[in-house]
Parts: sequence; structure tokens; C-alpha cells
Amino acid sequence: MYIGIDHGTTALRFASDTAEFRIPREKATEFTTAALERICPVEEIEGIAVCYSMGDALTAITDIRKVKNRGIITREGAGKHTGGGTRVYDEIAASGIPTVVIPGIHRGSPTDPRFKAYSHQTSPEKLGIAYEVRQTLGETFIVADVSSNTVSLLVKDGAVTGAFDACVFAPGTTHGALDVDAIRRIDRGEETANEAFLHAGVRHTTPDDLQAATLALWAAMEIASLRLLAPEAPVALAGSQAPGIAAEVSRLITTPVIVCDDWVAARGCARIARDVFVGGVTSVLGLGVDR
Repeated sequence: MYIGIDHGTTALRFASDTAEFRIPREKATEFTTAALERICPVEEIEGIAVCYSMGDALTAITDIRKVKNRGIITREGAGKHTGGGTRVYDEIAASGIPTVVIPGIHRGSPTDPRFKAYSHQTSPEKLGIAYEVRQTLGETFIVADVSSNTVSLLVKDGAVTGAFDACVFAPGTTHGALDVDAIRRIDRGEETANEAFLHAGVRHTTPDDLQAATLALWAAMEIASLRLLAPEAPVALAGSQAPGIAAEVSRLITTPVIVCDDWVAARGCARIARDVFVGGVTSVLGLGVDR
């Protein structure tokens, strides 16, 4: 059995190809590997693929035994920190179960260098989403993950071309890019930059009756931007907001979209684990495998 672990904004999701469960990030501080019995007996687990935070110290899918500092440069920076993801990572690392760590996409990654105008493009779980979506949409596609934040990613000819990170372009419900007002609040000492990031989503900036339409518009703009590099690319939406905005996004980009469920990232990571440990693949979406 192979398991994928999605380190999401609000919860950690665990999935195989037959079962799944989630743990809120705050509750994950109590995690032990015995929890994996909800999928199968621990002794039957043959491999795991785990995501952790931004994954910005890794450029390849890497054996957890080779990973230093959980594959990140620092815990400081954009996002909410609860300790749940750290607990899960450390328990998995100590378990002895064969495990690979999924990297994020950043300046060190083998993507289109023009995307490296910004230091970070996407966190690791989006690669799980993309790997699973590839089974349906083929070698070239765009996936936009719209939830607490919005991240869109382009895969072209089977390899990640680039992505828009949560603090660069489209807002999500909670997080977003820092605008002029946010910069002024930071300069006045009213908020840290991370606090401003956590208050830049549509729930903080937009009237209730416009929030869904605003998410749809900005997600559609990210997708349209990526389609400059792949004009015929089919599109998938993931994340908690996807079902509610799919029709409007499809109308705006004049292209049908498919909608993924909550488990797509974890299932995609499980597929990566299986392909690495059983299939012996040496490249996943254009990223190397270091075992």
C-alpha cells in the first residue's frame, strides 16, 4: 500500500488509492503513525510521499533520509504555523517506512526561468494535484487550486513550466498579495508582512455577495495568463472553492473545466510514491528523483 500526505492550509490529508482521512492541523500535533491504521495496517505500507510547508530547500523528489531541515530553508515567512505538519513529518521520518519528500517549485527548480522573477512558485502539494490531474487531462494542462489561497500551475509536455504562488497574484479566501494599503500598514508597524498576507483574501477585502465572483475572476485571470504559454491547455480546478466558482471560471475563459475533490493532492502524492518505489521512475513532472 502506498500513501500520500497533503500538508494543506487547514488540514493534513492522508490517502491511498482505496481510502483516505484528514486531521485538522491543530489536532495533528498529536499524530502518531498508528493513525495510518485508518487506511491499512502499518506493516502493509510499502511507501509514503509527504509534503511539508514550502519545500523550498529541495529541487527533486528526495528520500526522507537525505533531507535536512524537513526540506525547507526556514519556517519563518508566509503562512500559518501550528506545529501539526512538523509532528506528522517527524513521526513519518522516524517510522522507518520508505518515504520520499515532495519539493516545492522555486528559483532552484527546473522551470521556465522567466517565472523566477519571484522566489517561490508553489508549495509541494500542488505537484500531487498535478500528478493526479495528469491522469485525466494528459501531458499539457493548467490546474488552479482555489481555497484559503489561490495557486495556479502549468504543466506542458509532461513537465512543470511554472506557477503563480499564493502571495503573487490571485487572492484566496484568506491569503493574497500585499497591496498598497497592506504595505502602508506594515510600514506603520500595525501588522507584520505575514499578518498582512493572512488578511489579504477576499473575506477580508470584499463584500460577502462579491466574494465568489471575485475569486472566479482572479482565478480565471491566472489561468488565462498561463494559457499564453499553452493556448489549448485544458483546465482543472481544485480546492474548497472550486465547486462554487467552476461555472463562472469556465464562462470567463470560454473553456470547460473539470473539478477535483478534496483528496486529489493526497492521492496524487500516493501515486508518486507508488511510481517511485515500484515503477522506479527517475522524473516526475520534469523533476528529478533522488533516492
